[in-house]
Amino acid sequence: MKTRIIAGALFILAITTGAFATGRQETAETGPRQAELRVFMSFPRFQDQFEAYFEQFTRKIQREQGIDVRVRLEMPPAEQANQILKARLASNDAPDVYTLHAIADIPTFYRAGYLADLSDEPFVARLMDGVRTTVTYDGRVVALPLESLSWGYLYNRDIFADLGLEPPRTIDEMQAVIEALHNADVTPFLLAFQESWIPQLMMALSLGGVVNSQAPDFVERMNAGDGSYADVAQVFDIIDLIMANGTGRPFEVGSASGSADFANGAAAMWVQGPWMAESILSANPKMNFGVAPLPVSNDPSAAMINLATSTSLAVTPRSGEKALALDLVNYVLDAVDSPPLFESLKFNPVAPFHDYEVFPWIQEALTWVAQGRAYLDLSLPGAVTDETAKLLQSYYVGDVTREQIISRLDRTWQRALAAAQ
Repeated sequence: MKTRIIAGALFILAITTGAFATGRQETAETGPRQAELRVFMSFPRFQDQFEAYFEQFTRKIQREQGIDVRVRLEMPPAEQANQILKARLASNDAPDVYTLHAIADIPTFYRAGYLADLSDEPFVARLMDGVRTTVTYDGRVVALPLESLSWGYLYNRDIFADLGLEPPRTIDEMQAVIEALHNADVTPFLLAFQESWIPQLMMALSLGGVVNSQAPDFVERMNAGDGSYADVAQVFDIIDLIMANGTGRPFEVGSASGSADFANGAAAMWVQGPWMAESILSANPKMNFGVAPLPVSNDPSAAMINLATSTSLAVTPRSGEKALALDLVNYVLDAVDSPPLFESLKFNPVAPFHDYEVFPWIQEALTWVAQGRAYLDLSLPGAVTDETAKLLQSYYVGDVTREQIISRLDRTWQRALAAAQ
């Protein structure tokens, strides 16, 4: 785990009678007030960008408030972050500001008292209406959205164009694409299973497509104790197809090496989100990739783009530096400084002043959305998502069957409901 300290410049000032008139928090005896903000983020691939942005924040606070702030930025590996964060929040070691998944985590974290009410903060009025809704719970805005996503699987546009292929809309069409790729000696799918959250994305997309096309009351029935993953067992059809037609040694490949492999043509498709764009383009700036909805059946309308706000920024209610924590969160959506940050991260705009040109893969995903081929991300218990991730790793090597996965996910869901009561 890497922990770095971003220190604002330290100015030792002489006695000045105008210090308090300007709002600067210093005294003749002690100089500027010292403060530390602990920030926990599940963004190791964006560490450089956030370190630079928080340096800007420390200079701003020093200039405007006369406070010498240190931002202690902690970015553990993505697959470990959620478990570490939950342990911290449940103890006396909670960070002041932290990232969470808007859909998966907000309900549980809110009930546990881990989320400060941000409804009256200036950034709230700056958010696009549709994005604001995704971080609103119980009538309160409880997080600042960072990643507003329109995602499906990634595909190599050049490989598809060279072979005269179009993104498939049905399972049968996917079978035909896979056959054409094999005939051209191209591996259809990149498999990167070293980090369990990556294979979990297959279930996220397949479940979203099946639920929204065939079982719209699935989540409601599961929450009522009347449903089962057996009702949506069709989700395994596309997962089996992907696993049977992927690159070898997937447990040796993580998100970083997977990005490099995909960028350099190791496979034509990757079930991964556009949030990996920065890593992919770092490996190959000329990489031409697109985003398409994953087929889940032979009904073309069931292939849909997932609309979600995933990673968001929250404040711990009991933060010892809550005022500064709120200042930091508001600065993340600063009207002047945030557009270059969001553009560099290749995130979708979340505010009207995010008027930078969106990338081609984002525009492609939005084209599917405009056709009505999209759904809002499902709200599942976090424990179910975590269990799915581990089970799909085991499923690939044959340690569990479909039936065992169904049974364990049903049981995990009900346990999560009981724990939340």
